[in-house]
Amino acid sequence: MRRAGLGDGAAAGSYGYTNSGYSVYEEENDRLTESLRTKVSAIKSLSIEIGTEVKNQNKMLSEMENDFDSTGGLLGATMGRLRTLSRGSQTKLLCYMMLFSLFVFFVIYWIIKLR
Repeated sequence: MRRAGLGDGAAAGSYGYTNSGYSVYEEENDRLTESLRTKVSAIKSLSIEIGTEVKNQNKMLSEMENDFDSTGGLLGATMGRLRTLSRGSQTKLLCYMMLFSLFVFFVIYWIIKLR
C-alpha cells in the first residue's frame, strides 16, 4: 500500500487500515509483554526464595561446624586422658573402661534393635 498525504481521502482510509494492522501488532506486543512480565515476576520470587533458603542453609552449616568443633575438642580431651591412662601402670583400669564402653555400646544397640 502506498502512503500519501493526510489530505487525500483514499490515503486516510489506507492509513486507517495500516493503523489497524499496527494495532494488532501492538496488542500482540502488549500481550507478550504482559506474559514476559509475569514470567520475570515468577523468576524474581523464585530467586528470592532460593536466596532465603541459601541463607538458612549457611546458618545451619555454621551451627553444625560449631557443634563439630566442640565435639572434636571433647573427643581430643578424652583421647588425651586415655593416652595418659595407657602410659601409666593402670592398664587394668583401661581394660575395665574398654569393656564398660563395649557393654554400653551393645546395650544401646540392643535397645535400638527392639524398636
